[in-house]
Amino acid sequence: MKKFLKRLLFPENIQFEKIPQNEFSIPGPSNIGVYFHIPFCLSLCPYCPYNKIKYDSNLVKPYLNALLKEIEQIARLGDFESISSIYFGGGTPTLMVEHFGDLLEHLSKFFKIEGDIFIETSPYDITEEKLRLLKKYGFSGISLGVQSFQDKFLRSIGRKYTSKEAYHSIELTKKYFDNINIDLMFALPNEMLSDWEFDLKEALRVGVEQITAYPLFTFPYSSVGKFKNIREVKVPNFLIRKKMFEMLYDYSVSSGYQPVSVWGFKKGEHHEYSSVTRGDYIGFGAGAGTKVPGWFYLNTFDVDHYIKKINQGNFAEVVKMDFTEKMDNLFWLYWRIYETRIPKEEFQIKFEKDKKVKFLVNLLKLFGMACDEGNYIQLTKRGMFYVHLLQNQFALNYIEKVWSRMLAESEPDKISLD
Repeated sequence: MKKFLKRLLFPENIQFEKIPQNEFSIPGPSNIGVYFHIPFCLSLCPYCPYNKIKYDSNLVKPYLNALLKEIEQIARLGDFESISSIYFGGGTPTLMVEHFGDLLEHLSKFFKIEGDIFIETSPYDITEEKLRLLKKYGFSGISLGVQSFQDKFLRSIGRKYTSKEAYHSIELTKKYFDNINIDLMFALPNEMLSDWEFDLKEALRVGVEQITAYPLFTFPYSSVGKFKNIREVKVPNFLIRKKMFEMLYDYSVSSGYQPVSVWGFKKGEHHEYSSVTRGDYIGFGAGAGTKVPGWFYLNTFDVDHYIKKINQGNFAEVVKMDFTEKMDNLFWLYWRIYETRIPKEEFQIKFEKDKKVKFLVNLLKLFGMACDEGNYIQLTKRGMFYVHLLQNQFALNYIEKVWSRMLAESEPDKISLD
């Protein structure tokens, strides 16, 4: 299936190439999102695939100063009308929360901030003082990486807090925010349906606005892959995993939540909790990406190298991918499918002459994975499950190839996705 989709959608070779020194540029879209990557963690969870390092208080100030300088660098490149949303990811971003006021104030000198500000964090780093600061700085919503309400699973995935602390972090956060997402993981090693049912019921019981549940991803370059031999990580088989997803869908919908992604469910009128990866956005920090018309860039993942490059007056972006109009349209379609709804009118405009993509969407309908619903093509429960499987086999395979090279080399010459 992976090879079939590659030939169908991307017949040409796709690759990142090294950017010659300081040849980085941005076309300057008028409305753009912003992503800040904060790589620090108190403990490095073995399953986590993201760019992170062990927290070192001596690195915080140099990293902050580099972020401030990078904002000025980027601001000089384009005429940006406004920022549509801001997302702080990591790592555990709240480890630097006392500096976010300076960071956002500096950003506002160069950009007009209009959209929501979201942040993700871990239950172990939630305190009343940090929540007060986030509220003071204007954050709109927060995501807690709970993962499970059972100590045995928290231990198995390397989380450094207990279920009691997870519950406490949720209740504390609810005092300050009314737009809360909690992350859960399923298809964990040795997890049974009854275990997943317990976690899901607890997530619904605590009454947060959004629940995002995703299966265990076992990237070979993560520490699970490096130190445990990925073949020895026993996760539930396909049928159990399918039942787990169906349970997620059925319980959530029956409790008043509606799909906002292939594994995210939301209730209420707040904007859905989401990272800035849906349209054009600028990424600041080590390992951040930048997507603008015509190009996709990646900053160096090496934190020390990132700080050094910025302090020397150089850009942090080290590799780029030529983003053709076709790829830009496919990027748009990918996120619409991820969000479970494809606007028919926009789809027709973007793919009017692309018979291959139309054929693919018609296949979704033919196999009961999507249906027409008013002005949208809506993914069904069946479609949502298979799309999340496909994401594992297709998109995440690309991520594995890129991330493994970027983690191994501060400035790779070339990364082929073939």
